[in-house]
Amino acid sequence: MPKPILLVEDDRVYAIWVRNALDKLNVPNKLIHAANGKLALEYLCDDANARPCLILLDLYIPELNGVEFLQVIKSDCALKHIPVVVLTASPEEADVAMSFEFGAAEYVKKSNDYSDLLYKMSRLIPYWTGIQTPCRIVAEDSRALC
Repeated sequence: MPKPILLVEDDRVYAIWVRNALDKLNVPNKLIHAANGKLALEYLCDDANARPCLILLDLYIPELNGVEFLQVIKSDCALKHIPVVVLTASPEEADVAMSFEFGAAEYVKKSNDYSDLLYKMSRLIPYWTGIQTPCRIVAEDSRALC
């Protein structure tokens, strides 16, 4: 069974979009959703939980923001190897720089367009998880080939 993907996102609608995109792409990994940084950290620190193969992280989340979350996990020997993709609405260069400074593997700008999210997930998930999805998006208009 493949390792889960951890989504750290406070926007419930966007979390549903991500789940739907992964389902449409036939991604076999279970999606674990944490609504804030504190809950995500609790999930990661619980030995009963499977370690994720990838973390999708919004920067502007409550309790423990994305940069603080990155600092904590990238300083933990047991967690620092997990790739973290920042998936956020912020276009600020300072946010991009801080994300990479604290160990993000990639920075992806959110949009309010589901087709754009689907396209980005079709590129991002196979690259960071090593899992080839049975469906691939062939153009930015989100046509899937299965």
